[in-house]
Amino acid sequence: MALPSARISEFEGYRRSIRIDSDGRACSFAELEDDIHAFAVALEHDGAAIRAVEVDIRRAPWTTCPGAEQALKRELTGMLLADVRYLKDRQQQCTHLFDLASWAAAHALACEHIEYDVLVSDPQDNVRHAEIWRGGKLVLEWDEAKFTLQAPPEIAGRNIFELNDWMKGLSPELQEAARILRWGNVVANGRMRSLAEQSDATKMPPNCYTFQPSRAEFAKRVGQIRDFSFGTELPFGL
Repeated sequence: MALPSARISEFEGYRRSIRIDSDGRACSFAELEDDIHAFAVALEHDGAAIRAVEVDIRRAPWTTCPGAEQALKRELTGMLLADVRYLKDRQQQCTHLFDLASWAAAHALACEHIEYDVLVSDPQDNVRHAEIWRGGKLVLEWDEAKFTLQAPPEIAGRNIFELNDWMKGLSPELQEAARILRWGNVVANGRMRSLAEQSDATKMPPNCYTFQPSRAEFAKRVGQIRDFSFGTELPFGL
């Protein structure tokens, strides 16, 4: 189910869409697209452990990103589905590929199709409005300024990275949505910086596969950017 047309036409800013599909038996799949990413991960499993991992990288921001495919396969093949979310050394993985694998694993035993759409407005008076839709239904929204939440009241004043205790009080479905919205809100910050400011991997925190010191020195920006900001074009061609 797509977003209501009013939200497509009225909302200017960052957009990210996520699709999760599982047959509930042996295959689970998740894909993501935003302005600089178009990734997909498929898991084959026996109901308990992962037997095979397939990765599709259609667009990536760095020349080194494709190397993360083998890193993910080495780490997850043979792992229990239930253990994927507890992987400790995530910094050696592509953040987005790992997230996709986590969502695919989390939904692997349920026969379902899930659609998430994240919208984060460009700042107005330094405040960004962020919201996440699931299956065409708005499930969570907040206002944020420089990573400090402004609304709703129950989380106002908190840093966006300090929401874990609040998330624990949500239903599992909303916990997943909140994590997806938080990460989308963080990535949206890149819209406020020039490409030149974001093109030296050695200046980035070593938080993912590409930004590890052994690779950052050689990583180059690819610059494959699609502009979804006005809603005239949407992720997945919707």
